[in-house]
Amino acid sequence: MGFNLGIVGLPNVGKSTLFNALTQSSKAQSANYPFCTIDPNVGVVEVPDPRLKEIAKRERSAKITPTYIEFVDIAGLVKGASKGEGLGNQFLAHIREVDAIAMVLRCFEDPNVVHVEGSVDPVRDAQIVDLELIAKDLETVDKRLEKVSKSAKGGDKKAKEEIQHLTKIKEILDSLEPLRKHAKDLPSETIDYAKKVLFLLTVKPIMYIANVGEEDLPDAKDNPHVQRVKEMAKEEGSPVVVLCAEIEAQLAQIGEEDRAELLKAYGLSEPSLHKVIREGYKLLDLITFFTAGEKETRAWTVKRGTKAPQAGGKIHSDFERGFICAEVISYEDYIKAGSLSKAKEMGLVRLEGKDYEVQDGDIIYFRFNV
Repeated sequence: MGFNLGIVGLPNVGKSTLFNALTQSSKAQSANYPFCTIDPNVGVVEVPDPRLKEIAKRERSAKITPTYIEFVDIAGLVKGASKGEGLGNQFLAHIREVDAIAMVLRCFEDPNVVHVEGSVDPVRDAQIVDLELIAKDLETVDKRLEKVSKSAKGGDKKAKEEIQHLTKIKEILDSLEPLRKHAKDLPSETIDYAKKVLFLLTVKPIMYIANVGEEDLPDAKDNPHVQRVKEMAKEEGSPVVVLCAEIEAQLAQIGEEDRAELLKAYGLSEPSLHKVIREGYKLLDLITFFTAGEKETRAWTVKRGTKAPQAGGKIHSDFERGFICAEVISYEDYIKAGSLSKAKEMGLVRLEGKDYEVQDGDIIYFRFNV
């Protein structure tokens, strides 16, 4: 499928309610007790993008195909998970498999919904999750150190390099800080090693979802819990989306007309889930390009920095194998021109070679020969 975000948090913070809203399904049982989600539920969610419909309308396309991102609902984490408490090891293994983390934090008071820690404190909750991930990462690093130390003593050059990476990583984890907080201070080789060799958990990019009560909508600025979450996130450069999972779940289950009315009643311009999806997309460093024509207008997802032949390979391996060139127009130029045929007449369509890096919003026609 490609790219995914794991929804994590303590039990009873609104994770499954949010997941159900995201996937407009009730695959995750939502109940007022921990561990109601044992196997991670996977939901494939459309990425909202008004550009897609605009292109399709202008090209009179018979079919519109959006691009998607995957959300994985991971069971509630509890203190001691790294030592196997609750369903600890299972959860941590599921987190290892996702590309980025969406951490749901409870920012609402409700005497009817028990909090596993006895009080509402989103910053403490975030630290509990982080400490479990740090403990697991330390275990991974220590095991690896033990393994490569022997080879390094024997003069193995690669093992010596590994020890340098491991020492830097261990120093941060020992100070009980997640690696993502120090990603800018570490050499890119060390970060790559943490991601691709050790598959560490605390190096994954993270976004925070502050789940508020409906009385806090549309503007939760004055909620002291939200203010603290924003301060914490700013310190490490992570995004925050504020929403009310209960309202989002209601919005997901009603028709378009009713949805517009409910949004208006709460002073919202769109479902907050759209922000979650867009922020998740940004967090994973993804961009969208389009292919367009009478038959179909379609959105495609690639990592930022992807070259034209590899982008073509997303559509069909022949496009990459036999790549000749790409005919490219930016979305802005396309809108100015009004249609692809008009854009060609105006000379706005460029020919790009195999070194061209695809930009967000590009409309591309691939020329290939196999």
